[in-house]
Amino acid sequence: MKNLRLMIAAVCLCALGLLSTPASAQTKELVLWHAYRADEKDALEKVVAQFNAANAAKGIKVTTLAVPYDAYADKISATVPRGKGPDLFIFAQDRLGGWTEAGNMEPFDFFMDDATRKRFIPTTMEAMTYRGTVYGLPLNYKVITLIYNKKLVPVPPKTSGELVAMAKKLTDKKAGRFGLAYSYGDFYYHAALMNGFGGGVFGPNATPTLNSAQNLKSVEQMMKWAEKDGIMPSEPSTALITSLFNEGKAAMVFSGPWFLGEIAKGVDYGLAPLPTLDEAGGKPMRPWMTVEGVYISAQSKNKEAAYEVANFLTSTEAAKVLALQGRQSPANQAVYADPKIAGDAQLKAFRDQVEVAVPMPNVPEMSMVWSPATSAMNAILKKASTPKAALDGAQKAVAKDVAGLRKK
Repeated sequence: MKNLRLMIAAVCLCALGLLSTPASAQTKELVLWHAYRADEKDALEKVVAQFNAANAAKGIKVTTLAVPYDAYADKISATVPRGKGPDLFIFAQDRLGGWTEAGNMEPFDFFMDDATRKRFIPTTMEAMTYRGTVYGLPLNYKVITLIYNKKLVPVPPKTSGELVAMAKKLTDKKAGRFGLAYSYGDFYYHAALMNGFGGGVFGPNATPTLNSAQNLKSVEQMMKWAEKDGIMPSEPSTALITSLFNEGKAAMVFSGPWFLGEIAKGVDYGLAPLPTLDEAGGKPMRPWMTVEGVYISAQSKNKEAAYEVANFLTSTEAAKVLALQGRQSPANQAVYADPKIAGDAQLKAFRDQVEVAVPMPNVPEMSMVWSPATSAMNAILKKASTPKAALDGAQKAVAKDVAGLRKK
């Protein structure tokens, strides 16, 4: 009877929540998706392991899953609405608006305070904001800058005039040598000139502006470098640019951190800010900045715990690991005061460049831009169209697609 009474009492206590349940039953298991590989993946997993160790007593455990990049966005779009996706995921801001409109994203404003907002480089927070609401915490950013061969360019140019003068001396087309090489036919890379001239793809209310006067000037400047000045290869594929730089046949390149891993070990290179534009009154070239944020699925059943994870991943402690081991550029501002990071030439160069970078638009309408813009750039380079006619065509196509999107 005594044992029976004890069993009954235990059941009652459990029902009232007064008796502890096994730790395994209390554990909140969260899944984090990302697309990192190599050093970036190792650094992220190290930070997640630190979080798990620090939060074991709370019963919060994070498991990471590396998703192939090519399939990543489609997997988010397909799984999150059905509650089959991750609790958290890391991705660039270009899909933020579309995913928000689809109801996939959990707003962050409820969780955040002023101190958290001020933790980050302001433009990276801008990238995480859609229609006035924050939907993620910025983890790191990527931006293009000037990468140069120190043997050929002892002191990098600070202005477009210096760039052209220096590049002309280093160009010998017959020998296959060029002063400057970058993917100028790629609209993403061209954005540095476009934004530098004060152009852009949208005006107020995401109204397309591809054929603006400023955008036309930027294309004309690009063609001047390619044709009149003759300082760039005519068909700059990614493979060609890498090959030229590694062979000492391209003195300067406009590219981002992804290019650094392709540089041959024997090449002594440096990084510097993109030059200012004499043709635009001395304004800086302003490349697009892509910001990878940590987002919470609207379907997650453990949103408060998920925010704790996002908060930790973007902390100064985590940022140091991601920077030094993962070779990423954290959005966290305070980490750049660390002596090891402040003394890292690569990290400093990208941090300097981001001061004038422009967050890539995160509105759903941005997905309508790429195809028409790419077609326009190809037509211009192949002389199939004048710059003005090509941009007018792109403007018409984007405006039509945007109008169709808004009717849905």
